[in-house]
Amino acid sequence: MKEKRSFGNKLLTVIFAIISIVYLVPIFEVLINSFKENSYVNTDTFALPNAESFVGFGNYIKGVTFGNYPFLMSVFYSFVITVLSAGLILLCTSMAAWYIVRVNDLFSKIMYYMCVFSMIIPFQMVMFTLSSTADRLKLNTPWTIPIVYLGFGAGLAVFMFTGFIKSVPLEIEEAAAIDGCGALTTYFQVVFPLLKSIMISVGVLQVMWIWNDYLLPYLSLDITEYKTIPIHVQYLKGSYGTVDLGATMAVIMISIIPVIIVYLFCQKYIIKGVAAGAVKG
Repeated sequence: MKEKRSFGNKLLTVIFAIISIVYLVPIFEVLINSFKENSYVNTDTFALPNAESFVGFGNYIKGVTFGNYPFLMSVFYSFVITVLSAGLILLCTSMAAWYIVRVNDLFSKIMYYMCVFSMIIPFQMVMFTLSSTADRLKLNTPWTIPIVYLGFGAGLAVFMFTGFIKSVPLEIEEAAAIDGCGALTTYFQVVFPLLKSIMISVGVLQVMWIWNDYLLPYLSLDITEYKTIPIHVQYLKGSYGTVDLGATMAVIMISIIPVIIVYLFCQKYIIKGVAAGAVKG
C-alpha cells in the first residue's frame, strides 16, 4: 500500500513538474526575445540570442523611451490603480462578507447570491454600457476607476471571504460585544486581524488581475491622458503600424516582474487562505 502511494506521489510530482514547465515556457520565450534584435524575433523566435541577434539591454531602453508618452507615467498609473482598487475591494468585500455571514437573513442571502452570480456574467455583455456609465459618472480617471474594479472584483472576493469567516468562531465576537465593542470596533480590532491569510490570498489574486488588465482601463480611461502598462504596450508601434517586437517583449518582461515577485512572496498565504476558506461551506 505504501509503495502504491509512493509511486502515485512520484507520478503526480512528474505530472505537475511538466505542467509547471509548460506554464514557464512563454515567460522564458518573452525573456530571451527581449534581448534579441527585432528582425530575429520574427525569424528565430525559439532560438537563444547569439552574437548577431543579441542587443543587450537596448530593447529595454527603447521600450522605456519610445514615443511621446513616458513609460514611467504608465507604471505610476498602473501602480495607483492596482493599489487603490485592491485596497478598496479588500476593505468593502471583507466587511460585506462578515455582514452576510453574521446576519444571515433573507437580504444578506440575496446579496451573497447576487455577488456569486456576478462571477458568471461575461464582461463583453456589459462593457459598452460600462464605458458610457463611467464617462457620465466621471469614473474615467486612475483615482476613480477603482470603484469600477470594486464592482467587478466583488463577486470572487465576497465568495472567498464568506467561506473563511464561517470558520471564525462566533464566541470571539460575542466576547468583544460583552466588553462593549460596537460593530465597527469588533470588525477592525477582532475580525480584521484574523483575516490576514485570506486577505493576502484575495489581494494577490486581485493585484494580478488588475495589474495585467487591459480591456477595462482601455474602455473607461481617457487613454490620451492616462495609459496603464498594458495600454502602453499596444502603442509601441512605429510608422505604418510596424511593431518593434524586441522592445515590446522587453516592456512585457518589465511589467510581469513585479507580479511574479509579489506572487512568490505570498504564495504560501494564498494556499493557506484558500484551504481555510474551504473548511465550512
